[in-house]
Amino acid sequence: MKKFLLGTVALFAFAAPAAAADLAARPYTKAPPMIAAVYDWSGFYIGANGGWGSSHNCWDQVPGGIFIGSDGCHDATGGVAGGQIGYRWQAGTWVFGLEAQGDWADLKGSNNSAIFPALFTNQTKIDAFGLFTGQIGYAVNNVLLYAKGGAALTDNRFSTYFTPTGALAGRASDTRWGGTIGAGIEVGFAPNWTAGVEYDHLFMQDKTYNLTTPTGALFSSVRDRQDVDLVTVRVNYKWGGPAVARY
Repeated sequence: MKKFLLGTVALFAFAAPAAAADLAARPYTKAPPMIAAVYDWSGFYIGANGGWGSSHNCWDQVPGGIFIGSDGCHDATGGVAGGQIGYRWQAGTWVFGLEAQGDWADLKGSNNSAIFPALFTNQTKIDAFGLFTGQIGYAVNNVLLYAKGGAALTDNRFSTYFTPTGALAGRASDTRWGGTIGAGIEVGFAPNWTAGVEYDHLFMQDKTYNLTTPTGALFSSVRDRQDVDLVTVRVNYKWGGPAVARY
């Protein structure tokens, strides 16, 4: 019996390595590829903006529509703040969009009259502006470079003061239409949040205004040439286009 047991153990000792050698090797499984997040610019967005603006204005005196001389130029500068709402859709690396923007403004500037420098001071003030634009951009993942263009309007006040006393001599107010072009860069720092910087130039049509005294009498007729430059910082919240994965 003892010899039988010893023989059995010896048999298993020789057979085990051979059996292990006959087992198939464990198959190699390739590690899954890394997944890169791709930012999607498609969707609606709403946001806020703030920055600085400068409006260049040149006045001509044109009583009865007859040009009698240039009354000088001035820059109306100050701060702007407001909001924007829009929609973008992405096709490959190209991004297209539509946007409406409205801002409160405090752009104000003046100059002494070139025709009557000792008597009158001319002042322009922009209280608000709006932009209605189309966009085209190029996206590098979460970075968007874009250009825009469309219509613009400014809400203006044109005033002339008696220089010696500072009393109001004449004033006119008007909402004025023109065009705009601009460009910007925007970065998506979260799936639904973006921030960027934008520059816009507004070129407004020349327009003639009748300035009236506080009693309503005609004081003067001026033709104003106006353009506006804006630099704003923007933050947007977007929805409808979450981040997706690319293999």
